[in-house]
Amino acid sequence: MIEPSNDWDLDGWKLVWHDEFDSPSLNMDKWSYEKGGHGWGNNELQYYSDSDSTAFVRNGNLVLRADIVPQGTGSPDNLRYFSSARLRTSGKGDWRYGRVEVKAKIALGQGIWPAIWMLPTDWMYGGWPKSGEIDIMEHVGYDPGVVHGSIHTEQYNHSLNTQKGSSKKLDSIDSKFYIYAIEWHEDRIEFFINDEKYFTFNNDKNSNFQTWPFNQRFHLLLNIAVGGDWPGSPDQTTIFPTEMEIEYVRVYEEIKL
Repeated sequence: MIEPSNDWDLDGWKLVWHDEFDSPSLNMDKWSYEKGGHGWGNNELQYYSDSDSTAFVRNGNLVLRADIVPQGTGSPDNLRYFSSARLRTSGKGDWRYGRVEVKAKIALGQGIWPAIWMLPTDWMYGGWPKSGEIDIMEHVGYDPGVVHGSIHTEQYNHSLNTQKGSSKKLDSIDSKFYIYAIEWHEDRIEFFINDEKYFTFNNDKNSNFQTWPFNQRFHLLLNIAVGGDWPGSPDQTTIFPTEMEIEYVRVYEEIKL
C-alpha cells in the first residue's frame, strides 16, 4: 500500500483521501458497487454489476469495462444486453468543499458515456436535481475528444436545458492520461483539466438551494454508461469491450491561513 507523504500536498491544499490502486484488487474500504439495469433516469442500456470483469485493478490502475455481456436478474428492466460498472465512495469518502482530482484515460465509442462525477450524500434538499450534481468529466462517444464539466441544481439542470458548464476538446483521451479536477469552495466551483481552469460556477450568495445546494457533503462516482438519452445507442461502429482507466483519485482539503 502506497502511503502518502507531505510531498503529495499541493500549494494551498492538504491530501485527505486517496486511492492509488496499488493493491491487486479494488479496496472495498473506499468503494462500493452500485448495481442494476433500470435505466438510471436516462434510459441507459447497461446493467451495472459487481463482477470483477467490469471493475478491476490492472497494472496499478483501476479499469472500468463496458462490454456485450448480458447480465441482470428479475424483472425485464433488469435484464440487459450490455454490462458495465458504477462505483461510488458514499459512506467511505464524503466531502464538503475541497479539491477532487482523477487521472484517467477515457472510453470511446458511439453510445459510450464515461463519467467522473459527484452526488449529494444526504440529499438534504430533496431528490435530483434539488440537492445538486457536480459533473467533473463526461464524454459522449458521438463527439470524440470533447469533454464536459457541469453542475446541476433545481434551477440549472439538463431537464430544463439550463445546466451550467463548459467543454474542452482534447487529443488522444483514450490513450493519454489527463487530470480532471474541481476546486470546490463556499463561493464557487472551478473546473480544471491538467491544472488549466476552463469553467467556474459561482454561488449567487442568496442562500438559495435552488441555485446553490453545494453546502452539503458529496461523494464521488466513476462509471461507464452504455446508451441513454444523451449519447444515443451503440451502433455497428462501436467496439466492445471499451474501458476507462484510472491511475489515481486524490481529494484535498484547502489549507486555511
